[in-house]
Amino acid sequence: MINIKEQLYHKCKIFTDHRFETINKAIKAIQNSLLSETKSSAGDKHETGRAMLQLEREKAGKQLAEIQKVKEQLAKISISNVSDIVKLGSVVYTTQANYYIAISAGVLKVEEDSFYAISPNTPIGQLLLSKCVNDQITFRENSFIITKII
Repeated sequence: MINIKEQLYHKCKIFTDHRFETINKAIKAIQNSLLSETKSSAGDKHETGRAMLQLEREKAGKQLAEIQKVKEQLAKISISNVSDIVKLGSVVYTTQANYYIAISAGVLKVEEDSFYAISPNTPIGQLLLSKCVNDQITFRENSFIITKII
């Protein structure tokens, strides 16, 4: 059972590491573009290009800060903790779908099972937190029951 938690945690870690690398590469590319931008005879065009690169760099910086928060959230999870109530790091089986309460990373597959990796801050995450086995949840007019928590 903990094996599923380990696998889900590992997949989330790979997801965040990949996003972190992608954003860092984008920032380096923008930095290189800014450094290689030379003053042309069309001065206004040059300034517009630099301004656009600066905006892209700011946007990438915000994305980097956001992924850093996600990595910190993931680091708070202990894969060895098992609880009777849903909390950060829980694997939740329901009559409708399976969830991993960690970070928003989309659908993750472990063997034949699919799990929605969701942040506890998402609407469905908020509904699941502090619930127990056999609790009924209603989300977007769909009701389902928690069948197992790891």
